[in-house]
Amino acid sequence: MTTPSTVHTRAGEQSLSFTREFDAPAALVFRAHTEPNLFGRWTGPRGTTCDLEHFDATTGGSFRYSVIGDQPYTFHGCYHEVTAPTRIVHTWEFVGDPGRPTLETLTFVELGNGRCRIEGQSVYTSAEQCAEMLEFDQSGDGMDENFERLDTLLADELG
Repeated sequence: MTTPSTVHTRAGEQSLSFTREFDAPAALVFRAHTEPNLFGRWTGPRGTTCDLEHFDATTGGSFRYSVIGDQPYTFHGCYHEVTAPTRIVHTWEFVGDPGRPTLETLTFVELGNGRCRIEGQSVYTSAEQCAEMLEFDQSGDGMDENFERLDTLLADELG
């Protein structure tokens, strides 16, 4: 097993690219992003739960969920493209900060030997928002913490 971490790169004034490898096949990592019973088990920082109010991870579908810790943080968005098991294009927005949606593209790349990589790009509404998200994600509190929870879920599913 590798020691995974997410690599974040400023891709433009308003966009970030990221990559993350997993010790699981791409089809399973894709399912963890699109099946409600899996998605809700890894989304959010450690010590939180995820309440899926609505979750339809299909092309044209939408979602609304709350990550619940000391207080709830609610997110919503739309799926523009869901192509199993290789690609998801969706928007997401934090309800507490309206008017700043993010367009995110995830590509699931099979690496062989039961491993895969997510290649992602996030496009933000402003350079300021992009810089805020880069700082948050590089702190280890953002995407890495979610993906560490996903690693545990994947190990359980493969176990």
